[in-house]
Amino acid sequence: MPEFVTLARLEDLPPGSSKEVEYEGKIVALFNLDGAIVAVDGICPHQGGPLADGVCRGGVVTCPWHGWQFNLRDGRSTTFNSIRIPVFEVRIEGEAIQVAVT
Repeated sequence: MPEFVTLARLEDLPPGSSKEVEYEGKIVALFNLDGAIVAVDGICPHQGGPLADGVCRGGVVTCPWHGWQFNLRDGRSTTFNSIRIPVFEVRIEGEAIQVAVT
């Protein structure tokens, strides 16, 4: 069973926003997709760009450094089919956004 840790509160992540969080040396990007919270590895595998700073449209985030794109629901790159970023399980406990990052 995964271990969940609180990384943010719902008030910190209004609809349409994103947030970068560090937990034990791991960078996690949180996104609020019209009320659905998703969490992915926050570092673009291309050259380490900060995915939480990218533009998100239709559940796809574009890395602000070089334009690589990733589907936030399954982590698949829309740029290169063989590349994926980790997607973490999320649960909401009261106002706490908890993520299984371990």
